[in-house]
Amino acid sequence: MTLLAYKKKRTFSKTPEPRGGKAVSGSLRFVVQKHDASHLHYDFRLEIGGVLKSWAVPKGPSTDPSVKRLAMMVEDHPYNYKDFEGLIPKGQYGGGTVIIWDEGNYEAVGGDFEDSKSMEKCFLQQLRKGKIHFILHGRKLHGEFALVKSSRMGQNAWLLMKVKDKFANKSDITKKEKSVVSGKSLKQIEKTSTNIFEGHEAKSTDKVSNITFKTKDRFPTLLSPMLATLVEEPFDRRGWSYEIKWDGYRCMAFLNKQKVALRSRNNKSFNEKFYPLYDALKELSLNAIIDGEVVVIDEKGKSNFGNLQNWRSEADGELRFYVFDLVWCDGQSMLKLPWVERRQKLEDWLPVHPLIQISKSFMTSGVTFFKEAKKMGLEGIMAKKMDSLYVPGARSREWLKIKIAKRNEVVIGGYTTNAGTNKVFSSLLVGVYNKGHLTYTGKIGTGFTEQEQKLLLKQFQPFKVKKSPFAQEPDINNPSRFRPNPPIARAAWLKPVLVCEVAYTEITADGLMRHPAFQGMRIDKKAKDVRAEIAKNVRHIGNAENSLGKKKYMRKSSGNSRKTLLNPVDETQERSIEKHTLKFSHLSKIYWPVEKILKRDLLNYYYQVAPIILPYLKDRPQSLNRHPNGIKGKAFYQKDVSGKVPDWIETFPYHSVGDNRDKKFMVCTNEASLLYMVSLGCIEINPWSSRIQSPNNPDWCVIDLDPDNNRFDQVIETARVTHQILEDCGVSSCCKTSGSTGLHIYIPLGAKYTYDQSKEFARLIVTLVNQKLPKITSIERATKNREGKIYLDFLQNRPQATLAAPYSVRPKPGATVSMPLHWEEVKKGLSMKDFTIKNAMERINEQGDIFKRVLGKGIPMQKVLKVIAQQIS
Repeated sequence: MTLLAYKKKRTFSKTPEPRGGKAVSGSLRFVVQKHDASHLHYDFRLEIGGVLKSWAVPKGPSTDPSVKRLAMMVEDHPYNYKDFEGLIPKGQYGGGTVIIWDEGNYEAVGGDFEDSKSMEKCFLQQLRKGKIHFILHGRKLHGEFALVKSSRMGQNAWLLMKVKDKFANKSDITKKEKSVVSGKSLKQIEKTSTNIFEGHEAKSTDKVSNITFKTKDRFPTLLSPMLATLVEEPFDRRGWSYEIKWDGYRCMAFLNKQKVALRSRNNKSFNEKFYPLYDALKELSLNAIIDGEVVVIDEKGKSNFGNLQNWRSEADGELRFYVFDLVWCDGQSMLKLPWVERRQKLEDWLPVHPLIQISKSFMTSGVTFFKEAKKMGLEGIMAKKMDSLYVPGARSREWLKIKIAKRNEVVIGGYTTNAGTNKVFSSLLVGVYNKGHLTYTGKIGTGFTEQEQKLLLKQFQPFKVKKSPFAQEPDINNPSRFRPNPPIARAAWLKPVLVCEVAYTEITADGLMRHPAFQGMRIDKKAKDVRAEIAKNVRHIGNAENSLGKKKYMRKSSGNSRKTLLNPVDETQERSIEKHTLKFSHLSKIYWPVEKILKRDLLNYYYQVAPIILPYLKDRPQSLNRHPNGIKGKAFYQKDVSGKVPDWIETFPYHSVGDNRDKKFMVCTNEASLLYMVSLGCIEINPWSSRIQSPNNPDWCVIDLDPDNNRFDQVIETARVTHQILEDCGVSSCCKTSGSTGLHIYIPLGAKYTYDQSKEFARLIVTLVNQKLPKITSIERATKNREGKIYLDFLQNRPQATLAAPYSVRPKPGATVSMPLHWEEVKKGLSMKDFTIKNAMERINEQGDIFKRVLGKGIPMQKVLKVIAQQIS
């Protein structure tokens, strides 16, 4: 058994946790430690193979056979950890308070075992099979228990359960709160523990520690909800949970004790409109931010959006707030916890109240759950990845929505009145935004009562305008095969600010809704955010883990099957790469002193990422930025490699005006040349934007958002404005972190244009961005003229200019990686430190290469320039 994962996560000069320990012969030991870290949980540990096999149990053990507790398997712990009780300093892995809640011996059920070694072999076999059956002889826990692997709940998910015997009991065993060693509770240990951290090592002392290991986060005053991606069909996958898709208003509840704020998706207050919920939450006096859906329940227990839209008082229906996520709780952010832990915390923490209820989650077949939801007449279902983090404002691919009925929001741009009608109006004229323009999607003539029409007409009055708001004025008297002689209609136009929801059967080839029916007004969404929502094929969602997607996806992500190139021991190693022998030396040289990342680690990373990064490097001259002694050592740039590289390395000639000499760039052609560069100390890889086959024609245009002393959320805002401008011009783009301080936006050119054309195109784009954000951006090249603003650098589109390649490591603290992003990830909360050499491959293996569009067909620049010219004028 190995403790590498355990040791890698800990800095023993800063934590009192044990480094190791040798198991003694005799009975096998178990321990249950109660651990108050970022969230309260129990660590269940069994001695197997000389280490403690460990599971984190959020709710703790139960002695009731009908109860199954989720147990997430974690890294092995050393044998001596069974005796650890004390304080792990804040900032260290698992920082918080630990007590020994229970301990004792354990044995296998049945069988004839000669000694503990033969019993351990049995347990190892059971471990591999995914079911461990044992008898505990503890101070609190007695009798038969089982740990069973749960394939539906994630790779590391198990279930801990009590087997029915004479020790089974329905009482809550976790109410026995104190340590079986010290007799103290968690709070008492926190105040009086002698196992604390002082200076550079863990010491014992008779004095009470005055170190505070928990700090309270500042209560957030504004937080946007995380959004889900629409997919076409239900699916069955391991590691996903399913919920009802409620037919109501999304609501974030900010609960700062007696100060309560209920807010919609677009930050409108729900305090007065849904006053019973406001009063209920105020009465509960909670300290948290919770995410959920406000609904009105009908007599069958289903949510009804029409009833919610017309809700004015408790006489209008049963109001409910169904909570499905816990974002912040009792001074601690939950954003970095996986969904399964946030969910467990929510269930343990939320008080019982008739108006505030938890939206149930189901560990079941998504396909079956969808069928049942359809039978019940529900709007749809939600699928949530159990290890997903909460990303405020992002439209995540780890939260998915599958609709049963076709429904969408639309913007009201006007209404019609037919000749000779007695109705208040005949139909609503509606549309959605597409590239900044309101596109007509049809007329809604059903779904509202006369009373509702009167209320709507009153609501329309302040927004009447003389001109149609649609990009193309709709022909409201156009006959159809169903109504060859429609009545003459007259249109009244409205400023496009009101949003309603519509149900329909399908969208026709010309983009119009068939059989649309009004469902109600949406007060929780901005008109400009209403776009046609196109369902994605679920097979294209990352980390498929099922027969539909996994094998196909794994073939695409060749980096997934790669392990390491270099062993962790030898200082010098030779490897044959593509028939070239490469010698790698000084492998234990520390490149990142704080993180203790070695040259060996860097080479192993580039070996693993090679299949993904090479398309952005192949046949491109390189500017070598060498750090032979790591990020703290002296660094230098090297362009000319004449006579300094092996003969098999390809080069590209250039003439140096400075000393009137012909020189040579190194060209990356394959994996061997990439690893050769890294062996020279090239932490980051800096390719040209063009290839040697077309050296004057870049494959991409790049806009470098280079901040001065700006906040990173301002850089994010600038990127989003740039993206919107490009979208409005019909231009596809990709974004990546620089790995340093800024963001890079790439636009595919397909080597169809010159560097000068690319530069001038970028100049026009940044001019538009600067017009929209003059207070925080600048296009001045001289630093002194920028006034501390974000530099919109378009001059990176010059011959021989280079930027760090996508997936490249940067010589920066933390070993950050220049990571491609989904545009929905470019939101407040994004951090450069989110992507490092330690976690980059995990993300790449899950997402695949999401940047590859920049290598595709180039944009139609002439057509786009005409659109830009109109915007600038």
